[in-house]
Amino acid sequence: MIRILRTMREDIKALLVKDPAARSWLEVLLCYPGLHAIWFHRAAHRLYAWRLYLLARLVSHLSRFLTGIEIHPGAKIGRAVAIDHGMGIVIGETAEIGEGCLLYQGCVLGGTSLSRGKRHPTLGKNVVVGASAILLGPIHIGDGAKIGAGALILQDVKPNATVVGIIGKKAAITEDDDAKSHQEPQL
Repeated sequence: MIRILRTMREDIKALLVKDPAARSWLEVLLCYPGLHAIWFHRAAHRLYAWRLYLLARLVSHLSRFLTGIEIHPGAKIGRAVAIDHGMGIVIGETAEIGEGCLLYQGCVLGGTSLSRGKRHPTLGKNVVVGASAILLGPIHIGDGAKIGAGALILQDVKPNATVVGIIGKKAAITEDDDAKSHQEPQL
């Protein structure tokens, strides 16, 4: 029980840190559907791990109805993940989201295969996925990567890279670079 409360507190704190519009823990607790979707998912994922698939899917379905965020109960979500303005987000069954990630509205972590194996993206730690970005297939997004709004990503992204564009054009930005200088990273 203490572990569950600690995780819930971490989830609230993640939104307070990552959303400058969040004014208090009570506001986040009561008014952030992304937080509610994460909590529903944690319950659904536990049921899924216990092989109570139908019950897990029912909890997931209820969550989608209440929050507008669809997370398959098989997806793995790390600690302190924040979903901001989450309406329309879709996270597939074999997706994995590392701790500290931030997801914005309408992003999709989808599959490209009908196989039962790994078919959805894996996000490393502290990845940011912009609004309406689409990540497809069993790709890996490295720690600290930033995916721009509306990007279509079909291949791996290196750690700390920034990816923008409708076809997933890559632009690496380091702390030493200013906003105007971009390098094309090797994949």
